[in-house]
Amino acid sequence: MEAPAPDAHYDSVLAAAIEQARLAFKAGEVPIGAAIERDGRIIAAAHNRRLLDADPTAHAEMLAIRQAAAAVGDWRLTGCTLAVTLEPCCMCAGAIVLARIPRLVYGAADPKAGAVDTLYRLCSDSRLNHQVEVIAGPRAAECGAMLTEFFKQQRAIGKK
Repeated sequence: MEAPAPDAHYDSVLAAAIEQARLAFKAGEVPIGAAIERDGRIIAAAHNRRLLDADPTAHAEMLAIRQAAAAVGDWRLTGCTLAVTLEPCCMCAGAIVLARIPRLVYGAADPKAGAVDTLYRLCSDSRLNHQVEVIAGPRAAECGAMLTEFFKQQRAIGKK
């Protein structure tokens, strides 16, 4: 089944996340990018930096959330949309809930670590004090293809 086409609003923030993923790819990082929009303007954008920063928490979403909180001057990121190229993991999904981000748009599902729809449903768990509107699948093929190509290249490098 084909993923839903994003509207122009979601497409612009997702496009910024995809550009960040491309930067991660060029840097040798797993190509995951995130961007946060508020009031029609991108206020944060980041890509994975786990290798570059030697930091296991330097996921694109975490870095973008920190940037957005600094830009807003508050830990509550109400009124924001977070777009990310891959379904967030447990750590990132938890941070999204704790930051009170109302809307998440993600491209590709993550069958190994997805904590929004695939393995867990942290963002919509009614036992938590905040739930997130989730828009899954826009530009999934594009986001997934970048990850596939990255890991294909990594395997080829490993064989040399």
